Amino acid sequence: MSSPAAAPPAPASLKRIVAASLIGTTIEWYDFFLYGSAAALVFNKLFFPDSDPLVGTLLSFLTYAVGFAARPLGALVFGHYGDRLGRKKLLVLSLLLMGGATFAIGLLPTHATIGTTAPVLLTVLRLVQGFALGGEWGGAVLLVSEHGDARRRGFWASWPQTGAPAGQLLATGVLSLLTALLSDAAFNSWGWRIPFLLSGVLVMVGLWIRLSVDESPVFKQALAQAETRKAEAEPLPLVAVMRHHWRDVLIAMGARMAENISYYVITAFILVYATTAADVSKQTALNAVLIASAVHFVVIPVWGALSDRIGRRPVYLLGAAGVGLWMFPFFMLIDSGGFGSLLLAVTVGLVLHGAMYAPQAAFFSEMFATRMRYSGASIGAQFASVAAGAPAPLIATALLSAYDSSTPISLYVIASVVLTLIAVGVAKETRHRDLAEVEPSPADGDGDGGGGGVSQEAEAAASRAPGARSL
Repeated sequence: MSSPAAAPPAPASLKRIVAASLIGTTIEWYDFFLYGSAAALVFNKLFFPDSDPLVGTLLSFLTYAVGFAARPLGALVFGHYGDRLGRKKLLVLSLLLMGGATFAIGLLPTHATIGTTAPVLLTVLRLVQGFALGGEWGGAVLLVSEHGDARRRGFWASWPQTGAPAGQLLATGVLSLLTALLSDAAFNSWGWRIPFLLSGVLVMVGLWIRLSVDESPVFKQALAQAETRKAEAEPLPLVAVMRHHWRDVLIAMGARMAENISYYVITAFILVYATTAADVSKQTALNAVLIASAVHFVVIPVWGALSDRIGRRPVYLLGAAGVGLWMFPFFMLIDSGGFGSLLLAVTVGLVLHGAMYAPQAAFFSEMFATRMRYSGASIGAQFASVAAGAPAPLIATALLSAYDSSTPISLYVIASVVLTLIAVGVAKETRHRDLAEVEPSPADGDGDGGGGGVSQEAEAAASRAPGARSL
């Protein structure tokens, strides 16, 4: 069943929705990345002071990884209620949870004050952060994808994705400024708390903007259709996803492997590698990530627009292959010790990463039917993060400790690239799909999971009119 096309939202309305999603995701990623940077720079001294420095870093990254472990639970809970109650309500809740946890970290006593209770409380707050972020990503990209028009969906949906480099830019910029202005003693004593406490102000701004937008029209249409068939028992979104879209979930998970692992190696682990193995100062490493994140922010919408022209899969495959080829030059440049080489290594790595990250929002949204889209996109994205992003800094640090070489780390990233190339290679192109299509296609009813949540007639009609707009 194909839904009739509707007029797209006014440009001003769409821009407000994009701004609300972007600001919200920027704040959420600021909170999440701030923890990762602090884990690499100071948490090993403040919360694990009795350990060897490298072991302390490993323990610090372990608490960092715990946040990823909570993301699948967040995806399940937020996905379920987001598909039942709407995208907007759950996005407000995720912002409150993330901001509250981050603000609390800024008030947390250290090991010197309360002993082993300090890392325990740190871990609990990190779990709350991960839970919130697990629900944030799916809702933010869907709110934009379901408001925008099909012709430029890749471009508009890529803007919430820029929240990641924007958050990284903001977190790294604040830390870089503080490390430049404060002595190491002052920063380790109290300066590190300032970026976490700043989150409270940012959350208030984000809530004010996020509360001003409307619910997704595609979701409201699907909800209205569900109300007309109340006599039929509607399956839980998770059950429906695993019945109709299990193949799409696996594709999304595979697609995330190289994207997630490469990103955390390039932006989080580099703070360890550059300052220990390459003997680069902490300030120099932070500045390189700061500038490269600004470039990353700019190129993501460009890659998203390109995916509207040539398709999601070609752009994604280009980014994955590029990251794999770049890994050995990446570490060679860092080993040279110069700031220019370090900056080139990180910038090229993030530009190639952007080719995977930009089309991801539209690509994953287009895989799933409306009443299970939040659950499907979130589960595919966040379950992969447990196997990919969560252990990436840990594995990279452990490989560096065991082999005292970057070669095993490069091979580790390349192995993830192979998985992503296979997953995206077997996926169907989705850029012409109509997001207003509510029902899984009849072919999906047998549980083969291969239909992507749209009927063959709707997909064919959309491909015949690529310029047609849909909700």
